[in-house]
Amino acid sequence: MKITCVSPVDGKIYAERAAISLAEARAIFARAKGARGAWAATPLAERRALLEKAVDHLVAAKSQIATEIAWQMGRPVSQCGGEVRGLEERARHMLAIAPQALEEDILPQNGLFLRTIRKEPLGTVFVIAPWNYPYLTATNAIFPALVAGNVVVLKHSAQTLVCGERFAEAFAAAGLPDGVFQLCMTTNDDTTALIGEGLHDHIVFTGSVSVGRHLQTINAAHFTGIDLELGGKDPAYVRADANVDWAAENLVDGAFFNSGQSCCGIERIYVHKDIYPQFVEKFVTLTEAYVLGNPTAADVTLGPVASTRAAEFVRAQIAEACEQGARALIDPGLFPADRAGTPYLAPQVLVDVTHDMRVMTEESFGPVVGIMAVDGDDEAIAMMNDSDYGLTASICTADLPAAEAIALRLETGTCFANRCDYLDPGLAWTGVKDTGRGCSLSAHAFDHLTRLKSYHFRAQPA
Repeated sequence: MKITCVSPVDGKIYAERAAISLAEARAIFARAKGARGAWAATPLAERRALLEKAVDHLVAAKSQIATEIAWQMGRPVSQCGGEVRGLEERARHMLAIAPQALEEDILPQNGLFLRTIRKEPLGTVFVIAPWNYPYLTATNAIFPALVAGNVVVLKHSAQTLVCGERFAEAFAAAGLPDGVFQLCMTTNDDTTALIGEGLHDHIVFTGSVSVGRHLQTINAAHFTGIDLELGGKDPAYVRADANVDWAAENLVDGAFFNSGQSCCGIERIYVHKDIYPQFVEKFVTLTEAYVLGNPTAADVTLGPVASTRAAEFVRAQIAEACEQGARALIDPGLFPADRAGTPYLAPQVLVDVTHDMRVMTEESFGPVVGIMAVDGDDEAIAMMNDSDYGLTASICTADLPAAEAIALRLETGTCFANRCDYLDPGLAWTGVKDTGRGCSLSAHAFDHLTRLKSYHFRAQPA
């Protein structure tokens, strides 16, 4: 059986690999288990040094990686270099804070020989990575897991299978011992079967709610952890005191960067009624300035979505909303590359929307955003919380104390003020409700990738 990446750029096969058998996959997990003891016993400083070399290797390949990302999933090549910069920022941060984050908790001896709590690796961490940010999302799990002394098995998305190979090359070039990091080129069905067999000690999955629920159910047969980042329907609120032009510029980028294929992208916006007309006008003007086309072209700022199926899903959301009374403000004719039956999809801005419309409640994961007018903070908070998801929320305002008061009432993992769609590696990346559970980035990520072990020693009488 083949694992195939069909490029949304031209509809042709970009990469194709033979899927390994279940027996071969089991052997990968067996090698991982065999490598665990020696890797965990390797001094932390040595683990960090090897992993820094892997980061260096990936950064050195930035130009080639950017082109590969564009062909695999459609993001403009002019924007793909930022993925490697983000990988470097996150990986180096997690490696830098590891000594302090993994430090043991030494308690008063109280006459004992040893009384301490240590964070010890879980064992084999199975990382199942998505295609939309193929390096960033994987980095969030891989580097902290490895530096904490775990071994890692990576199953990358078929849409970005070359990215998985890049990770493997980097760790091999860095000199990681055999079995410490391995790529598992399995089909989705065989990946599910492996989880059912319980060969792992922890899973980190990023993907859809439906698949996350399925994997959680299968994993429940074992007493192993599973971290789930399952997406969002992230809102923004533009208060009456906001700088309209600046807010529109930031939120347009938050909505349409990566063709809207971001878990923390802005998908719905609530604007105070006093500035609603000005905001919408500015938002539309900026949206119309995008250039949709082949993502390998230097002037293109909006590439195709990852598949025709994804494009048709968004088109259906837009059409249904318009049938229910929404108005589409962007003329697709301004984007000649937009064609039904292809992944090339013009950005769209909808007004006169309500929460009775799927486009305001169901994750779109494409270049569409709905904008509603609200009377004030209370209504905005109610609308922002009216969602099954809770990954991020953004507030645009000149009054930061007011933003903090609003943030306290929002059901979300991260609350931004005057920015959006950004991961600070020093802060915990987490979510609530159907966004999932677990934590990546920050010192708190290590709590999910280690187990506590207490040491209580006393000397025997002479």
